[in-house]
Amino acid sequence: MNFKINNRFISELPADIDETNATRQVRNACFSYVTPRIPSKPQLIHFTEEVLDLLGITKEEAQSPEFTTLFSGKEILPNTRPYSMSYAGHQFGNWAGQLGDGRAIILAEVANNQQTFALQLKGAGMTPYSRRADGLAVLRSSIREHLCSEAMFHLGVPTTRSLSLILTGDQVLRDVLYDGNPKYEKGAVVCRVAPSFIRFGNFELFSSQNDLKTLKSLTDFTIKYYFPEIKGTSKDSYVQFFKEVANKTREMVVHWQRVGFVHGVMNTDNMSILGLTIDYGPYGWLEDYNPDWTPNTTDRENRRYRFGNQPNITLWNLYQLANALFPLIEEAAPLESILNDFQSLYEADYVNMMRNKLGLSTSEENDKQLIHMLTENLQLIETDMTIFFRKLSTIKKEESVEQAFLIINDSFYKTEAITSQVKDSWLYWFTQYLNRLQQENKTDSERKIAMNQVNPKYVLRNYMAQIAIEAAEKEDYSILKELHIVLKNPYQEQVQFEKWFAKRPDWAREKIGSSMLSCSS
Repeated sequence: MNFKINNRFISELPADIDETNATRQVRNACFSYVTPRIPSKPQLIHFTEEVLDLLGITKEEAQSPEFTTLFSGKEILPNTRPYSMSYAGHQFGNWAGQLGDGRAIILAEVANNQQTFALQLKGAGMTPYSRRADGLAVLRSSIREHLCSEAMFHLGVPTTRSLSLILTGDQVLRDVLYDGNPKYEKGAVVCRVAPSFIRFGNFELFSSQNDLKTLKSLTDFTIKYYFPEIKGTSKDSYVQFFKEVANKTREMVVHWQRVGFVHGVMNTDNMSILGLTIDYGPYGWLEDYNPDWTPNTTDRENRRYRFGNQPNITLWNLYQLANALFPLIEEAAPLESILNDFQSLYEADYVNMMRNKLGLSTSEENDKQLIHMLTENLQLIETDMTIFFRKLSTIKKEESVEQAFLIINDSFYKTEAITSQVKDSWLYWFTQYLNRLQQENKTDSERKIAMNQVNPKYVLRNYMAQIAIEAAEKEDYSILKELHIVLKNPYQEQVQFEKWFAKRPDWAREKIGSSMLSCSS
């Protein structure tokens, strides 16, 4: 493997003068040089062919011992120096101070086909930012990250990618439920790939330290390479930068709401400055449509990061980024204007997204009411979000309301819970919906095609990931590989994989890993 190294971040931004891996407070530095922990017996489990292509790696090279050695952290690329980023953040709404890459190590930035990508190992050992943790990751969480990164990409959601999943051969102690019963699990390393891993928290750190020189350097660097359409380094440039970040972040969260994804830990240190979904920890997918659901056990009481609150948290996080950038702009008004516009822009995007999910290509005044009524109905009894919208595309304009209701019947978890009141609510909604379809020019088949391009048939349901994990822990990787294939084409029928187009089984309702997850990974 001959990579073209293009280490812009460490070439142009200030480094930590201490070059040990010891945990510490770091000042006036964007990163610290680190040495990955050498795994005892690395074993390649899986790689993503499309990401190989992005990086210019052949399939043959990916199957070589050199690939496993490099992407497990056992050896480093010639003429490179791995490093971890320094950043701060708000966690669950509270200022947490310095955080940084506690178990993420960037091997290098590499250029291929006029694009540059950072290669980041997750779980390769301690860094100066590990605090009281060990910097390692387990197979369980690594499978979830590897699968979900690629599932999200193929759903059309902005995301980091996953190149490889490698067992380290080492045991890692984890307390999954934080109940005082830690157990040893298999250690693993994932190689994440993205144009950059810069987060909101990178800017928050230097602003909080009143290190305006480094704050300006980082902002200028980010604009130069990731927002090149913004020219100059004036205050207006920084306002435009913030506006672009707000737009990209808003677009990302609209996609989350479209497919039913719940991030679970929307702390400011987990927000990509590029509007990418980043840090796949205790995430989850809505099974039944429930805006109050969060997969994160740590958030169970307050549900700050619940599905329905993700747009509000996005705005809250943007306020924190605005505060961090304020010293470069010294005027609140232009930042406040962007923040004030967020809600109306999001609502417009959301309504358009929901119109697409409903197969509506034109805009009518009552569409908002139709959408609101639908989201209320979806909560009357447990209704599978993914199955409902997929089935909805098969309804024909001339269908009776009774026939339409029967078509989406498969999306209900307990049909015996359908009371006459529930049915009446649905029949009323279908009356409105079918009338609305009459105003559309598209044929039934045209509408179905359009709907099936935005309403996935297959998502990484929580129980699916758990089945793959339990098999992998017994050295059976066939389910992991099958899911990787299924999730490459989430909008296609793929009748051979029909078994994955199914509601959550009863056993997964309360099972840890299938319904609730912790940050212990």
